Amino acid sequence: MKKHKWSLLALMMALTLLLQACAAGNNEKKTEGGNTPAPKGEKAKITWAVWGNPGELTRFQEFTKDFNDKHPDIEAELIPIPGEYDQKILTQLTGGKAPDIFYAGDSFIVKLIENGSIEELTPLMDVSDSIIKKDDFYEGLWGAALRDNKIYGITVDCNPMVLWYNKKVLKDAGVTDMPGDLQAKGEWTWDAFKTMTEKIRATGKYGYVLDNSWNSTHSWVSSNGGKVYDDAGAYVGSSDPKAKEAFQFLYDNVKAKNITFSGTLPKGQGGDAMFMSNQVGFVGAGRWYLPLFKKNATLEYDVVTWPTNTGNKIEPAGIPTAYMVLNKASKHKEPAYTFLTEFVSKEGQIYRLQGGGNAVPSVKGADDVVLEGNLPEHAQLFLDAREVGYALTPSEAGVPGLSSDINSRFEALWLKNEDLDTALKDIQDLANKKIDEYKKK
Repeated sequence: MKKHKWSLLALMMALTLLLQACAAGNNEKKTEGGNTPAPKGEKAKITWAVWGNPGELTRFQEFTKDFNDKHPDIEAELIPIPGEYDQKILTQLTGGKAPDIFYAGDSFIVKLIENGSIEELTPLMDVSDSIIKKDDFYEGLWGAALRDNKIYGITVDCNPMVLWYNKKVLKDAGVTDMPGDLQAKGEWTWDAFKTMTEKIRATGKYGYVLDNSWNSTHSWVSSNGGKVYDDAGAYVGSSDPKAKEAFQFLYDNVKAKNITFSGTLPKGQGGDAMFMSNQVGFVGAGRWYLPLFKKNATLEYDVVTWPTNTGNKIEPAGIPTAYMVLNKASKHKEPAYTFLTEFVSKEGQIYRLQGGGNAVPSVKGADDVVLEGNLPEHAQLFLDAREVGYALTPSEAGVPGLSSDINSRFEALWLKNEDLDTALKDIQDLANKKIDEYKKK
């Protein structure tokens, strides 16, 4: 009898150990790769972070609520970061408290790739049931998010650079053929642009406000068929003849006051505000000005692509982009990727950009949101510019601080009326030195 009891006890202990081993094995499998499913009956809680103005954040909150309603097993929370975005994200990553998914600009994403903070998305996109594929997005928009044919971030949307023009300012200056009409006829050239800015200046107003950013300066170079960087990734703004000609055009027109550098505008005034008060003829920007301009019922405005100096109707211009990335340390990668894909998908971009949104879809099949309401009249040009445009090259985006250093040197050129050749050589030497030093690290 005692022997029978001990045998039964031994059998029970063996079964207990077996069950514990199975549970441990299952737990290891579930946590593999940092993807821990929520306990049965509980929601997987994920967070995502973004910058943005109040209008954008309202739409993001609506999207998040709609996503949660569609996915009862996931609870997504939006965490807006209004200032010092990059630094705050880096601090959170270091402390292990970063969001599961978040926005990253073209320079910031390079840093995240190199420090191993974000997940490579290519394998996830290649899975048959992924609702997004690489071919769904426009090729020229990957920029720094594509490295060694591996994708680390998805373009959330994009903003092809165009010139916004104030019809009233142009009409008051005696301009009869509007830029959009000239562009349609293939007559929107540097000469036409210069003539208009001269007429505007003759009325005592500002012709064109030049912002100090890569998307403005690079666009003037490419509108002349030139290159800022060569195929090997070296800066050639001083040695490429077409690039040098473009900078000479800007320089001459800044001196003639047909073009006004934004850093010299009256204190507290920006190109957008002066445009809306009918003091400026042209400002360069993406579609982000539309929500602001359409609120002004008396403002007469339209858009045109960059004027060309090549004989072609349209030339490539810069396209500012941002990417959504997946935190490599996320404990809920599967639901986080679900949110990411729905956010950047055709349906997600339509949801976010319809009703006069502030960007252009980066995904194919969502173009109607740009054309709705025919606002502005030549809205189709946003799409035309996207077809041929380009994101910031990895040659510049990939070197921390390079864009800032180049912009600072251009600022000195425009503010101090320095010798153009000397300034361009300094910029080229500075850029290539920094690129070479970074390659050697």
